[in-house]
Amino acid sequence: MGLQLLLLLAFGSAERTVPDYTAATVVHAVTGLPVLAPNTFATIYGKGLAFTTRELLASDLAAGLLPVHLPGTGVQVFVDGINAPVWYVSPTQINFLIPSHALAGREAQVWMTLDGRTGPRVPLRIAEAAPALFALDPETVLAVKLDGALVNAGNPAQGGEEILLFATGLGPTFPETPYRQLARGPAPILRRQEFRLLLNAQMAGDALIRYVGAAPGFAGLYQINVRLPDSLPLNPEVRITLAEVASPAGLRLPSR
Repeated sequence: MGLQLLLLLAFGSAERTVPDYTAATVVHAVTGLPVLAPNTFATIYGKGLAFTTRELLASDLAAGLLPVHLPGTGVQVFVDGINAPVWYVSPTQINFLIPSHALAGREAQVWMTLDGRTGPRVPLRIAEAAPALFALDPETVLAVKLDGALVNAGNPAQGGEEILLFATGLGPTFPETPYRQLARGPAPILRRQEFRLLLNAQMAGDALIRYVGAAPGFAGLYQINVRLPDSLPLNPEVRITLAEVASPAGLRLPSR
């Protein structure tokens, strides 16, 4: 009876450590939608995804390469068999990066493993673009001035000045950032001619967009340098579009 109980506990424990998630819980890390693009931050939500909580540290970048598993976690994520760089793990959430060379315009298979135990293989749509702006809070877009100061209610943007916005989901760049590496310098997005910046649903003139591309020193992060129009509206809503896909509504730029 004692042996049966031990076996039951052992097998029950093994079953509980198989990662539990579905296609609906593998989503864009910013929008929360199950549509992603190459070089985009993604999240897996579920149960039994890890035994510990750990985030990426600078010391985890061996020879400057992003890790495909965080030491001591036993967690790996695969996109069509390619090891995806992992940024954060916890029992209920895994943050990872869709590899930059993932094929757009198709459906990929995504799965993860925990100490060799494989979770379900689920379909994930890889789109040409899945644009999203990073936010300072739920209503405020993340923006900085050229001196590095945050744009906020106490330090609003002004017409005519240049600011930096930050995004993910803007797809391939040229040159392409090699697999697992950080962007070493400027690399404009390939579909630059299709990129649009909207202020209160009005398109900002293309001449105002100074740069859209990889943020040097980062992976999965895009930088948008924009000179704000002289007649800047008060606290305009900011959205971006690429390949006819728009970033979520609701983020505003503090201005005066």
